[in-house]
Parts: sequence; C-alpha cells; structure tokens
Amino acid sequence: MAAMAAEQQQELGRLSALAVYRRVAGPGRMERRRRGTPLPAGRKRAKARLRGGRARGGGSEPEAPPPAAPPSRVELPVEAPADPQPQAAAAAPDPKPRDGPKAMAGGPRPAGEDGGGVSGLLRRLARLEDSRQRAAELFRWLLAPVAPAEFLGRHWERAPLLVRRGDPGYYAGLFSTADFDAALRGGEVHFGTHLDVTSYAEGMRETHNPSGRALPAVVWDFYQNGCSLRLLCPQAFSSTVWNFLSILQEQFGSMAGANTYLTPPGTQGFAPHYDDIEAFVLQLEGKKHWRVYRPRTDAEVLPQFSSANLTQAELGEPVLETVLEAGDLLYFPRGFIHQGDCLPDAHSLHITVSSYQRNSWGDFLEKLIPAALQMALEEDVEYRRGLPMDYLQYMGVANSDTVDARRTAFVEKVQSLIKKLVDYAPIDAAVDQRAKSFLHDCLPPVLTQSEKAQSVYGFPARWQNGGPCDVDILITKDTEVRLLRHGIVRLCNEEAGVMLYYTTENSRVYHKEEPKFLELDPEYTDSIEFLLSSYPNHVTVDNLPCETLEEKISLATLLFEKGILTTKKPLVQV
Repeated sequence: MAAMAAEQQQELGRLSALAVYRRVAGPGRMERRRRGTPLPAGRKRAKARLRGGRARGGGSEPEAPPPAAPPSRVELPVEAPADPQPQAAAAAPDPKPRDGPKAMAGGPRPAGEDGGGVSGLLRRLARLEDSRQRAAELFRWLLAPVAPAEFLGRHWERAPLLVRRGDPGYYAGLFSTADFDAALRGGEVHFGTHLDVTSYAEGMRETHNPSGRALPAVVWDFYQNGCSLRLLCPQAFSSTVWNFLSILQEQFGSMAGANTYLTPPGTQGFAPHYDDIEAFVLQLEGKKHWRVYRPRTDAEVLPQFSSANLTQAELGEPVLETVLEAGDLLYFPRGFIHQGDCLPDAHSLHITVSSYQRNSWGDFLEKLIPAALQMALEEDVEYRRGLPMDYLQYMGVANSDTVDARRTAFVEKVQSLIKKLVDYAPIDAAVDQRAKSFLHDCLPPVLTQSEKAQSVYGFPARWQNGGPCDVDILITKDTEVRLLRHGIVRLCNEEAGVMLYYTTENSRVYHKEEPKFLELDPEYTDSIEFLLSSYPNHVTVDNLPCETLEEKISLATLLFEKGILTTKKPLVQV
C-alpha cells in the first residue's frame, strides 16, 4: 500500500499544467471565435477649453465590394527553394504547387549604416519628416517586392497574396520568442486578457486558460505539452511592435492591430475559420503549413463578423497551400477561411497584422443614415406627415402578393422619401464621427529622439536644489511649431461644441483610455486647419489665424502641453 501511494504521489508530481487545468476545469472548453469588443459607453470628460483667448487646464457613388476573386496566377521568378513537403502532422499538399495566388521573391534590401531588419527600417523611417510618407514607405516594405498599387488593384479585398523572400532576417527585430519570454517575465501578462492557451486536435478546438497571471513556468509547460500560445496585444509589451503599428495605422486610416502566435512542432492551435479583418501574416521564426480557402457563399465575402470554428468537412479544396518560412508574407482578405499547422521538425512564431475591422461602406452608412433621417425630420414636413389610416389593411407580408393601387402608392412614397433623404445626409459630419472612432482606436505615436526633445515629453521640468526647475513653457510669437503627426488630431463639430480629438494620450492597450479631446471655441478652427494644411512644415505662432497674439500663444501652449505640437528647436536648452 505504501509503495502504491508513493507511486501515485510520483505520478501527481509529473502532472503538466495542461493536465492540471483539465482536472480542475473539467472537459476542454469549446471556444467560438471572438467577434471584437464593443465600444464602451462614453462618459463625460473634463474639458480643456479656450475662452476669451485663455487656455485653461483640463482633461483631457460608392462601389459594391468586389466578389471573392479567383487566385491570381501571375508569378515572378522565385529564388527561394520550393516548399518542403509537410510531413506526418500536416495534410499532404497536392503534388502540383498551389502557391498560385501570387508567389514572389524578395530582392536585396539596402541596409546601410542603419542595419537591416525592422530595427534598421524604423531608423530610416524616423528620418522622414512627414508621417504620411513614413506610413507609405512602411506599407511598401511590408509588401515588397509587390508594388502597393498592384496589391491594392489585384489582391486587396479580392484574393490572397503569398510573398516568398528567402530572407530569414527580413523581420529581424520585430518580435521573437525571446521577446515573448521577456513579456512573461515582466509579470504583467494575464491569461485570457493578454494570453490564450489553445489546442486543436481531432476536430476539437479547446482553450486552456487558467485564471490570473501567466507565469513563465506555467506557460512554457503548456507549450511543452503541445499547446499554442496567442499573445493578444504584443504592442503593449514590445515597443518595436508598438512603433510598427502606430506608423502603419496612418496608411490604413483604420486601426492596425496584431496578435502573435507561437506553436509547438507537429501541432495546430486553432480550428479553420474566417476573420472580419484584412490579415497580413508575417512569419518570424520557424515555419508553418497553411491552407487558405475562398468564401463558401456570397454572404461570406467580406463579412462583418468572424465565423465560428468550422469543421474540415465544411471547407472544400484550398485555393492556396504552402509552407511559410521566416521572412515570408501571406495576406488574405476577410472571409477567406484559413488554418495553419506546424511541421514536426520546427516550431512557428508569426505575427498577424490586421486592419479594416468594421470599416466598410455599410458601417459608414450605419452612422450616416440615422443622422440624415434626423435632419430630414427636423427640416422637412413630408417626413413628419402621418401614415395612411388604413395602411395596415393592405401592407405587410400577408398582403405582399395583393394587387392594390394603395400598395403601389405606399411603396412609391417610401421610395421617394428614401431618395430625398440623400439631400439631408451630413456626409462630412459622418466621416468626422468615423474619424473620431478611429482616433480612439489608435495607438499613441512613438517619438523619435529629436521629436521628444522638441515636445513636452522632452521638456526638462524637474525637481532640483529644493524646488521645481525649468517649468515655464515660454512660447512666443516667433516660436516655430508644427503638428507632431498629421493623423493625430480631428476636428468634429458636435452638438455640444467644436471638439478636437487627439491620440497622444491614448494607451497601448485597446480602449484602456476614454477618447481624448479638447473643446475649442469655433474661432480656433481656422488655426487647427492651418496647422493641418501646413504640415510637415513649421509655422510661426504669429502666423496662426487667431484675432489676437494672446489667443495665438494660448492655443499653441495648450496644444504643446497635450503633445500635439512640437517646436522647431527645443524651448529650453539643457
């Protein structure tokens, strides 16, 4: 009996984190795909206002979407070796190559004194004065050697794109397994909130998240026992990913997000599914076998929401099947079903960069049409007239096949009012509201060393020799200023007044902060528009189109204090 008890105790000592989780949590939990987090209800914020020139402190014809296109078969010479054949853990690919939605080889990358990889790229981008040019160059680098115009014309929202570079160091410095480990050791990663532990075997997708902090000993034990690890917001733990996404978001005009996925050899972490985002898969380490399938129905082309987990029987034949290796890129539009599994001989680390979630014409019209109807009700009596007393007798589904002149008149009246609604559509105001939501989604900008020295973030105010030192922000009429970035502000004319929304005080964690804004008197809108149109050039404060010099200095000081404006030279020489 004693020997048996000792044997049981020894067996318990060998339990993995996965086994412990399954004992405590019971049968593995099936998980539906996440469909995004709803926007939190806004709360009224303290406002910084400009009144009487004084700055007071405070808080803060449309195209139809293209159908799923057949894969493009245009190829350039591929210098990288052909795909290795996936082995036991992966479904064997068709002997005929399926790298058809465009396989391309990357050319050499001039590194120069900045070095190669992402680190060198970001240093080169930092020297560009215009943030819009930085974003365009980063997008070009992401797709290289495919030209952005070709990508947007042939692949964006249409068909997958595979870029085979044969350059394992192309993404060097962006994110690595060492960075993953460092994030865990930082002690701020929590299961469920930041990290998902997943598995997919025998058609079952499971999530194995314990509660609480994701400590390295537990996380790596899950991995060692065949579980995949999904880090949900690497930009919160990696300044390089943060910088990368904060630049790219200005190119898309839509939130740029990311997840990283670390998968053990010979395993698969997720069931086949489609997403509601445009996905760019960047293979960082190892390799992974991918299968991509076109949307099954017209209703799944460019969907608003992600799918539930799908079964293998629901998929049909893939339009693309390949093995991604370090340095390669795979793009697929929302609605394209995909699944990836690891080969037996290598782990896989990739980062999926995503954008365009709920950023369609339909999403825009969801804001525009209610606003147009409200304006029509206020301004046009035709929208306020009563319905016919007897309309319930001849309208409705039960009467849809009835031939009745009253039905014809009713339908024609509705059509007339809908057509007339266009005249009341506040299109620009609706765009501003979309932009306001985008700015709330945005990551805050990452400052270069020179930008920091010329902004409030490098201002040398400090405690020294028993008191505050270098506190006064001395902006004069001759101070030369400009916006920190072109895309960090948006003017919105709202019912409560003119609001200037900005991103400099956003969090690296999605919607951790409420929207940041300043309430301005209407006479200051010309100055904001002047700063936007002047970017990236500096202008003197005296050239701001305000009525008085006091107003000019007050506005410039407030915007500088919020990190929105930078000066051409540091205000205080240290």
